[in-house]
Amino acid sequence: MTKTFDAVVIGGGLAGCAAALLLAQGGRSVGFVAPKAPVKDGRTTALLMPSIALLDELDVWSHLNGKTAPLRTMRIADASRRLLRAPTVSFNSSEIDEDAFGHNVANADLLAALDDRIAETPSITRFDQPARSVSPEAAAPIVTLADGMEIEGRLIIAADGRNSVAREAAGIKTRVWSYPQSAIVLTFSHKLPHRDVSTEFHTEEGPFTQVPLSGNRSSLVWVVKPEHAERIMALSPDALNREIEDRLQSILGAVTVDSELQRFPLSGMVAENFGRGAIALVGEAAHLFPPIGAQGLNLGMRDVAELRNLPAHLEDRASVEAAIAKFDRARRPDIVSRTQAVDLLNRSLLNGLLPVQFARAAGLTLLAGTGPVRQLALKEGMKPGSAFSGFGGRLREQIRRQRAGRDREQQR
Repeated sequence: MTKTFDAVVIGGGLAGCAAALLLAQGGRSVGFVAPKAPVKDGRTTALLMPSIALLDELDVWSHLNGKTAPLRTMRIADASRRLLRAPTVSFNSSEIDEDAFGHNVANADLLAALDDRIAETPSITRFDQPARSVSPEAAAPIVTLADGMEIEGRLIIAADGRNSVAREAAGIKTRVWSYPQSAIVLTFSHKLPHRDVSTEFHTEEGPFTQVPLSGNRSSLVWVVKPEHAERIMALSPDALNREIEDRLQSILGAVTVDSELQRFPLSGMVAENFGRGAIALVGEAAHLFPPIGAQGLNLGMRDVAELRNLPAHLEDRASVEAAIAKFDRARRPDIVSRTQAVDLLNRSLLNGLLPVQFARAAGLTLLAGTGPVRQLALKEGMKPGSAFSGFGGRLREQIRRQRAGRDREQQR
């Protein structure tokens, strides 16, 4: 027997859970194809305020009380030994009239809160097994599960990661690349308070990023060459603690690692389209890049937020395809620009050529100032397009005032 829904979301990660809740909140019945992850995710995510606003809209954020830490200062420090080094740059949320840029939260805690809300939502039916195949050609595409069960929906949301079954079924190609880097993630306690400051140390091998957690604890994303990752994973607890403190330049005092170490090879991927036919891509089914500047999941959350612009009622296949084409166009500028920016910054860390060092140092020097470029970077980092829309609004207001002044002069 085939089960029918208004929409089917494939993928039980953070973006998939948020997508299922948002679609259900819009009055749709949702089939949620979401097997449990075999391994607990030990990573954390720095959620920026627009992502938090979405989670609050979905009645998820309040379930995380006491489990997050605000990010009020974000600092970039050049920890390389190269000839041309960039100045340390600090961004404060008060500069853009925000209490915080966002909050850092453990992925496992966030996923548990999302799962709880999904369990409380009667219009979401969860299937705890993977999708075996997707047949997107019919008026209502069919998703076949691992046990042979079939479910259908006019709309398919692919949130099933870098090896997306739904993306492949839609015939959407990807551009994939790899980096000579591995990321080690862990959490640690420290003697001195972090004061809500996140510090990203840039090294010749990649970023070494400390992000606050609640209390005197922080998470760490440590990007190194694969051969160096092997050495780090083999360190004794005392040696590991000393090396982390040294690399942090003792800004947090003595540290003690309090979690298992997890290691991930770094790669990049971007889809050539972010929707086709009846299938829309969100999260890592659409894009993937290194953990720099708190962009990964926040970009995925903006994918999810765009789903709210889909029409509430899609009467036929033609209306579905038109809505998905509009989604593709809406997401393209944000995804492409963020992917290129993160890729360029990461490659600049790996490149020892003097012109590249000079360009990177010059760019960060510009951001270290107090001019309009810094304000633009701060606002664009939080919400793409906000700085330009604000500029447009100010320009329109200036023109309006000039016209009003001319009118008054003519009346005289």
